[in-house]
Amino acid sequence: MRRTWTIIAVKDVASSFKWYPSLFGLEETAPAHDDFGQILDSDGTVLICLHAWGVHDHPPLVSPEHAQPGNGLLLFFRVDDFDMALQRARSLVAQFEEEPHLNPNTGTTEFSLRDLDGYYITVSALAAA
Repeated sequence: MRRTWTIIAVKDVASSFKWYPSLFGLEETAPAHDDFGQILDSDGTVLICLHAWGVHDHPPLVSPEHAQPGNGLLLFFRVDDFDMALQRARSLVAQFEEEPHLNPNTGTTEFSLRDLDGYYITVSALAAA
């Protein structure tokens, strides 16, 4: 295996499709469909897929009423522009779940926030502090 495609269920694909590129400093594009879209890095790598709740009969994506979004899931992104990502993140949310700090396990600086659907996201510097 070389890559994984993480797919999360969201209430509004179009809104989330704007939020994630804003966080990562990517050019805004439109999702491929009303109910599904892939956020791609500048080299075409899939960073995350956004899937509307209750579409296509995928059992874990049936309804947010039957499952807590993000329960048991940590979206962990490593970025090469940490300081800029921090600025972008501050413009997207009113407060962080965790302010920037050094993670002693990875030796990198990171912060955590929640997306529009409540998913817990950690953004980490690519290089050690």
